[in-house]
Amino acid sequence: MDAGKKRAVICWHRRAGKEKTCWNYVIARAIERKGSYYYFFPTNVQARKVLWDGMDSEGFSFLSHIPSAIRDGEPNSTEMKIRLKNGSIIQVLGTDNYDNVRGTNPLGCVFSEYSYQDPRAWDTFRPILNENKGWAIFNFTPNGRNHAHDLYRIAQGNQDWFSETLTVRDTKRPDSTPVITEADIQAELDAGMDVDMIQQEYYCSFTGVVTGTYYGRQMEAAERDGRIGNIPWEPLLQVSTYWDLGIGDAMAIWFVQSYHHEIRIIDYHEESGEGLAYYIKMLREKPYVYGKHHAPHDIEVRELGTGKSRLEVAAGLGLKFEIVKKLSIEDGIEAVRDIIPKCYFDVTRCKRGIDTLLNYHKQWDEKRRCFGNQPVHDWSSNGADAFRYFAVGYEAPRPPVRAVSPKQANSYAIR
Repeated sequence: MDAGKKRAVICWHRRAGKEKTCWNYVIARAIERKGSYYYFFPTNVQARKVLWDGMDSEGFSFLSHIPSAIRDGEPNSTEMKIRLKNGSIIQVLGTDNYDNVRGTNPLGCVFSEYSYQDPRAWDTFRPILNENKGWAIFNFTPNGRNHAHDLYRIAQGNQDWFSETLTVRDTKRPDSTPVITEADIQAELDAGMDVDMIQQEYYCSFTGVVTGTYYGRQMEAAERDGRIGNIPWEPLLQVSTYWDLGIGDAMAIWFVQSYHHEIRIIDYHEESGEGLAYYIKMLREKPYVYGKHHAPHDIEVRELGTGKSRLEVAAGLGLKFEIVKKLSIEDGIEAVRDIIPKCYFDVTRCKRGIDTLLNYHKQWDEKRRCFGNQPVHDWSSNGADAFRYFAVGYEAPRPPVRAVSPKQANSYAIR
């Protein structure tokens, strides 16, 4: 990047030093050129824990990499923001809150643990960095063939990008000893760490079952079987929709067609900050002929401000919802796992939705070194929840009954 490249993708094994490397790069660039620089993590909580309050194995804090002689005052811990005497600003934040800095003009961004980040954050800042000739670094350890894998493949085929993979076989300490030894890995295996996770975390493998995700195995099989691709919309078939009404007016909608034993997932829409009228207008602008629209039970909850439920508001706007029966999250997840093998996904119109299914994952317990039983609530949750309502509420079409004459019916009854 010092030689002029503006984009870098580094796929390094766990504990290889991704944060130390990228953090020092941000500091160096902020000293050289006055401007704003963002260091993104998947969440604000992770940003504070890993970098703002974090330190290396020797107890040296990340913030200590910025000498007090170049700082303008003390770091702002509330906003996780540091001002330099040359006027530059370095801020650490999560892409779960990237809307808070939308409209700003950063000169450089690091997207750390990009495998777990909302890819829309990069879509937001890409045109800004293109316009001001800024730079971006994406660091991650693989988490299956998701959006980070897609970006890695783009970087490999683009001479304007830098890309690099480092496994435990490639990294050494100053004394030439491995950063992670084979004995370390064997100890992890003996402690019960999954083999696929060993391959992912230490050998940067994009293949195998994605550890910690709920639907990684099923979506990998869908791709392998050719069920993710160009799925045409059939005008003669009705389209059913399945909604998740998320917090803060976030909406996720799956569009589904059924034909015999095929379930065709033809479209997906996700947005936030809009009311029901907006989404109903969006539905009417699509060329589909609709069957039933399905929503979770919380659509019946009355809002304090109006005294009306969103079910009533939708009905007043001409959209009638069927209520999906209430099941536990665990039972709903099993329903999704059962139905994905019957589904065909349009890779273009459902790209965002497919990403949510690939990334929907369990909470990692750092102390116990294992995954918990609860899903992480992040950018992937809305799409995954909407698909769960689809799995629970889906009814296979009944085969048509052939009409028979009364004489034939009597004959069948006698037999």
